[in-house]
Amino acid sequence: MRTAIYPGSFDPVTNGHLDVIQRGTKLFDRIVVAVAANDTKQPLFTRDERKQMVGRAVRHLPTVEVDAFDGLLVDYVERRGAQAVIRGLRAVSDFEFEFQLALMNRKLNERIETIFMMPKDTYTFLSSRIVKEIASLGGDVSAFVPAHVRAALLSKYKIKVT
Repeated sequence: MRTAIYPGSFDPVTNGHLDVIQRGTKLFDRIVVAVAANDTKQPLFTRDERKQMVGRAVRHLPTVEVDAFDGLLVDYVERRGAQAVIRGLRAVSDFEFEFQLALMNRKLNERIETIFMMPKDTYTFLSSRIVKEIASLGGDVSAFVPAHVRAALLSKYKIKVT
């Protein structure tokens, strides 16, 4: 069974993330969306909240599961018996950082491949950070995230739906 890990903070999950997951299901028998603990970021949502939001967003995809992990990604990939890591690239600016990560992961475990996937062009501008900023200012994020994620953002920012 060809298994890929799609790691990220998913704070929150966006339609761009979901596009990459959906298209990844065509390439792999199983996708594990791995919600990471990231010490360099201060997430808006707890890891459990992020895991639940992703789970709800992908529940219609029978070959996708959601998990959480700490520590080195390559160790997690080994534990899960996966062969590849999926990384999303939105723009050239993402490439240098992602390329460095992929090379480091290969150095740590040469058996694990990194697959770069670009989202649909309609999502290339989209990031969790931008979605949070728009939501915090009362903007409408319904085109960028699933409805349950929009509701969670409104709740976190204590914005009343009008």
